[in-house]
Amino acid sequence: MNETVPGPIVLLGSGETAPSIQKVYNRVFAHLDAAPRVAILETPAGFEPNSEHVAQEIGRYLQKHLQNYRPWVTTIPARRATGELSTNNPGLLAPLYESNIILTGPGSPTYAVRHLRDSLCWQLMRICQRLGKTLFLSSAATVAAGRVTLPVYEIYKVGLDLHWQPGLDLFASFGLQMTAVPHWNNQSGGASLDTRRCYMGVERFQRLLELLPDRETTTILGIDENTAVILSPATEQGEVIGQGAVTILRDETTIRFGAGEVFDLHRLGDWKMPQGHADLDPDLWGQTLARMAEWENRQQADAQPSAEVQAWLQQREAARAIRDWPLSDALRDRIREDGWDIRDTAQGQEISRLSAS
Repeated sequence: MNETVPGPIVLLGSGETAPSIQKVYNRVFAHLDAAPRVAILETPAGFEPNSEHVAQEIGRYLQKHLQNYRPWVTTIPARRATGELSTNNPGLLAPLYESNIILTGPGSPTYAVRHLRDSLCWQLMRICQRLGKTLFLSSAATVAAGRVTLPVYEIYKVGLDLHWQPGLDLFASFGLQMTAVPHWNNQSGGASLDTRRCYMGVERFQRLLELLPDRETTTILGIDENTAVILSPATEQGEVIGQGAVTILRDETTIRFGAGEVFDLHRLGDWKMPQGHADLDPDLWGQTLARMAEWENRQQADAQPSAEVQAWLQQREAARAIRDWPLSDALRDRIREDGWDIRDTAQGQEISRLSAS
């Protein structure tokens, strides 16, 4: 893992488990230097009784539709800032050190901000991304990460006056005063209700733009549904993938990039690469490096099967040579119980660690 180049930030407009989004995950997984290890964070949906189900549905999607990558998937039930399932519970957040992708998405943007802001979880997420891990944000998490946050539920469902709330300001470290708005082209309201611009409608969204703090220097990144933009610090480029497009509103101008297009990240503002990690907690930075190194050392030590498993493999190979399929299957099951998967190929048996999820 590269400790100097921050990892990609994936912003998804909607559709975490839609069939069309498989190409987004494919793109992200294909660029990893190891098998995908995905930690799915429940926080944005933590107020919902089924937040665990929401996270697990994403995990099942990944394991079914991306099975060729053999992803390791776990969920982190950090649902609020206090209590047993807290975003400040270090034991609960251990999978962040082991993952190479941190994914979070559906729920409420303002709820996500309240329970992530200044939390241990959010600090670790930023540190992990700075150390090269991929940060994958969707829907509510996409909104929450911005300089300001659109209070979608409060306006669209509750009827509060148009306003913005402070966001997590993830992009400030990269020189950007930016807010991402998913569901940019939403049409769930049909012909009778304009729900574009994340359910606000074009007319209301124009009024929201007038209420933006520091409107002249703030960038709005609109992301169509079933569409993602991958912001890559390594290449300083953004790539659009999916069914729609992204729209950049900045300096009184509008720029649109469609699926398959790539753009320079300076289009989003005064993009810059962070110099070091002075903006991150130094103690947590050191602790994270130590925990990640500890995990990698354990992985290397555990990368080879034990002598007992190797003996079973030899016995299974001999059983297959004489077509003793019951014995072959029994040995395969025994090896799987010990944590190893077997694939029979033309070149012989291939063995790999089973996913922990």
